[in-house]
Amino acid sequence: MIMIRAVFLNLFVGALACLRVFLLVEAEDPYKYFTWTVIYGTISPLGVPQQGILINGQFPGPRIDCVTNDNIVVNVINKLDQPFLITWNGVKQRKNSWQDGVLGTNCPIPPNSNYTYHFQTKDQIGTFTYFPSTLMQRAAGGFGGFNIYARPGISIPYPIPTDEFTLLVGDWYKAGHKALQQTLDSGKSLPFPSGLLINGHTSSSFTGDQGKSYMFRVSNVGLSTSINFRIQGHRLKLVEVEGSHTVQDFYESLDVHVGQSVAVLVTLNQPPKDYYIVASARFTKPILTTTAILHYSNSHTPASGPLPIAPTYHIHWSMKQARTIRWNLTANAARPNPQGSFHYGTIPTVRTLVLANSKSQINGKLRYAVNRVSYVNPTTPLKLADYFNIPGVFNLNTIQDKPTPGPVFLGTSVVGTALHDFVEIIFQNNETSIQSWHLDGYDFWVVGYGNGQWIPVNRKRYNLYDATTRHTVQVYPKSWSAILVSLDNKGMWNLRSAIWDRRYLGQELYVRVWNNERSLYTEYDIPPNALRCGKVVGH
Repeated sequence: MIMIRAVFLNLFVGALACLRVFLLVEAEDPYKYFTWTVIYGTISPLGVPQQGILINGQFPGPRIDCVTNDNIVVNVINKLDQPFLITWNGVKQRKNSWQDGVLGTNCPIPPNSNYTYHFQTKDQIGTFTYFPSTLMQRAAGGFGGFNIYARPGISIPYPIPTDEFTLLVGDWYKAGHKALQQTLDSGKSLPFPSGLLINGHTSSSFTGDQGKSYMFRVSNVGLSTSINFRIQGHRLKLVEVEGSHTVQDFYESLDVHVGQSVAVLVTLNQPPKDYYIVASARFTKPILTTTAILHYSNSHTPASGPLPIAPTYHIHWSMKQARTIRWNLTANAARPNPQGSFHYGTIPTVRTLVLANSKSQINGKLRYAVNRVSYVNPTTPLKLADYFNIPGVFNLNTIQDKPTPGPVFLGTSVVGTALHDFVEIIFQNNETSIQSWHLDGYDFWVVGYGNGQWIPVNRKRYNLYDATTRHTVQVYPKSWSAILVSLDNKGMWNLRSAIWDRRYLGQELYVRVWNNERSLYTEYDIPPNALRCGKVVGH
């Protein structure tokens, strides 16, 4: 009898164990698998054949559409003649800077080799992009849209649109990416762009039904040029900026700076015909312009009339518009709790960084710098050197918290911070060109813009109530922008100029967010397929 009870008890425990495994498997978030072959191909976006970078034969690359918390697995096969990496612009890579796809975290994928990215869109919704992070390859393509949708049962603060369109807008050069790289390597600056593209073309069409509303997800994937976006005869209702729901104000046009993304709702409430979609360069001479077509499905009339005009005022107008973009405090984002339940304005900061960009020369060649340091990538990725305790790759004293007088020098800048620090960062732009700054692994609150030199009294003008969060912020000429960021994501994170020639020539650094605990609760372990290079070969 005792033996029978023991057998039944073992069977019962085994059944419970099987049920637990089954429930865990069932509860795991969905997986999406992709295999991307990266090749060269001939493209003619401005009417001139040139070498482009294609993914699975596509330019731009395939769009990824996924849902909050999906697991994304992308096997990237590099068929180029150069090392290659993809970075996922705005995807936070929670506890997982191993998958960030920049040279500070990953060894590049050698030619005729592959690497499989594996990451989760943890607690995110919104409009994002991906692009090559190595060399000047971004100038040849390899970029695409990355849209994260809310989970079923998670509300969104607007009616579900009839359909949506992803628009990748950016400047373009007829010269190939290798020629542009050679220009920069020779110590010269890039020439003026050759034109603007929407989804890799100078003529695209988007079709909708009269009386219905559509979402336009607009991202600036260019190298250096801010754009203004507008649609003839239609107003733009802004609803989302880089993963945050915004106060739903209407705009005649919107400035979108390099690396930024917005989502707008457009109601087709005009007489049935075709209308111009316009993107034009901002803060440049001459002004580049490109168009697409908004086609009403019942239209028999082509677009006509003058293009809707761009803003006639430049810096003041754009800065004023930027201040109107605010957080929707009552709306949720990826989670059901309201965005405004996190009272960022009440949290004391533990540190202030003032980061000043500059243009200089070293050994007679053009370089860009942050606080006098022009960044140089070591042969060993910072993240790998940190993990394996390899000395001599970087130190935390190369860059200072504030600008100091003296000449620009080459170095590997890493700012050391502690996990859960709440930090204020001031981007100080003393140059006459607009800047755009991006932080991997995070979004941040853009609490202030101002002219001239930032001084502590400017904090009185900060928006500490409903500043929106985003991952990329513009800094106007001879001006400053201020952000607050909660460093709750352990790892090694790239803080870079989104203007790619500046980043290529040194305008970047890394932020090491650290604690002494080695635990999966704070950071995932090194992936088993991590590529080895530099001093970690053999580890």
